[in-house]
Parts: sequence; C-alpha cells; structure tokens
Amino acid sequence: MLLDVVDFEILSDYKVRLVFENNEQKIFDVSKIFHQKPFEVLQDCHYFKQARIEYGTLSWPNDIDIAPETLYLDSVAA
Repeated sequence: MLLDVVDFEILSDYKVRLVFENNEQKIFDVSKIFHQKPFEVLQDCHYFKQARIEYGTLSWPNDIDIAPETLYLDSVAA
C-alpha cells in the first residue's frame, strides 16, 4: 500500500518526523542514505532544510526526492 506524506517536521541529526495520509507518524533517518547518489547533497544542513512535500513525498530542489514507500517502510514509529 502506497501512503502519501501529508506533513513533516525536521528534527535534529537529519531525522524527519513524517505524517502519512492514514495519520500514522514515523521518524525517518535521512543520514542512512547519505552514501547513495544523489542524497549525499542532503548532508548540507541548509540544503536539507529546504525539504518540502511534492506529489505525496519528501523532496528537495533539483528533483531530489525519496520514494514514499521507502519513507514508510524504512522509518520507525514516532
């Protein structure tokens, strides 16, 4: 089941609290994917803070986004 991200909050240490369309809240640690392209640019905290929701997922400028199923499956309960 694919759930859209409807809200988020940037936390410390490159973690993000996500709210999915079913009202479930989870925490995703973005630092775990820094070693993968194109996510290494997210290590820049100013760039990281430019996060926004587009098309039901977390995204950043220059067409960088994380698939919503990854956000859901690889996060922990908040």
